[in-house]
Amino acid sequence: MRTPAGYLFWGETMKYKKPPLAIDDQIQLLRQRGMEIPDPGRAARYLSHISYFRLRGYWIPFENKENGKDHHFMDGTTFDDVLNVYIFDRKFRLLMLEAIERIEISFRAHFANELGVAYGSHFYLDPNYFYRADLHENLLNSLGSEINRSTELFIEHYNKTYDNPALPPIWASAEVMSFGQLSLWYKNLKTRHDKNRIARPYGIDESLLRSFMHHLTFIRNITAHHGRLWNRRMTITMRMPRKPKALAAMLNPDATRYVGNTVIMLGYFLQLISLGTSWPHRMHQLIIHSPGIRPAAMGLQKNWQHLPLWKVPDGNR
Repeated sequence: MRTPAGYLFWGETMKYKKPPLAIDDQIQLLRQRGMEIPDPGRAARYLSHISYFRLRGYWIPFENKENGKDHHFMDGTTFDDVLNVYIFDRKFRLLMLEAIERIEISFRAHFANELGVAYGSHFYLDPNYFYRADLHENLLNSLGSEINRSTELFIEHYNKTYDNPALPPIWASAEVMSFGQLSLWYKNLKTRHDKNRIARPYGIDESLLRSFMHHLTFIRNITAHHGRLWNRRMTITMRMPRKPKALAAMLNPDATRYVGNTVIMLGYFLQLISLGTSWPHRMHQLIIHSPGIRPAAMGLQKNWQHLPLWKVPDGNR
């Protein structure tokens, strides 16, 4: 339990007492724990721009858990070993964000187009199309706030030209929904039939699409805040599909809390959205050419390099 003085355990408080360390002292501490730092000036520059605390998440796998000493490193661990993993994760996050952007835009387009054509330009204002009226009201209020704050030209044009309905048509309103809001609008649709209208172009059913979109909002938040992603244990996971069989065969059912399955799902979606996409090839190349990266720590299977996902036409590489 947290108290003003610290944390309470068995009736006693534990107050945080670690002093802040200057960068030179941080380097000295790392050396005392066994990290090799042949160029302290270079290490100091990186620590000043990245921070000791952020890098710490990347050197934990290099710590020796068997010698009985807290936070001591395995023999031969260098500062560059840690830095290489950090740089890989940065490049990895950028590739993930690229894929998520493409999928989010596609999902948004299908949501607006399929339901707009079926039910009209402003169907989303009607709670009868949605499962929970209270959630619909909350989502509508949030969307109204987003529209009021928006400076998009198409929103300004609607507001200057029309006054009924007060909000723009779905194809305009969907463009200012956050990914998290869009996922909730989809989840709250009343019928499976309507959800499957949007899932069908991706070759999966609505329950899998709903789960995957929710999972992607979590992944996107990590990437947007520059968090460690490559070997993170996920708290929000996605359902494992049984169909299509070719997709299910590429996934690792024993690593549902790691990002490897997400990578494969992103590649699957991108190959549907953009024929001949180079994204799977670029992801494959990043992983195999990054020193210190263990694909198993990402949740990829032993045979991951032989999955059909990575094969793209030579002309698109």
